[in-house]
Amino acid sequence: MQFTEEELREQVSKLEGWKLEQDTLVRKYMFNEYMKGIAFVDEVAAISEAFEHHPHITVDYKTVFLRLSAAEEEGLTALDIRQAHEFNEAFEKNR
Repeated sequence: MQFTEEELREQVSKLEGWKLEQDTLVRKYMFNEYMKGIAFVDEVAAISEAFEHHPHITVDYKTVFLRLSAAEEEGLTALDIRQAHEFNEAFEKNR
């Protein structure tokens, strides 16, 4: 299900730490140790495989950047929002 712009902004406002940049959801996760960030990336990979939808991941020492977009859907969908919530839950476990 693709959101209207208003619906998307409402959904993103409920996602802690996530921002909407054009047609992409973006979040920066910061860790106090490099290996905690890497463990988080491993969990993000497992979640992404389960969803069959993969974010762009950038690791910069103790910071992990995630970008979600749904180019094949021509916009962000409920799948992206659910996945972002799961990434936030994984972050809470790996802090």
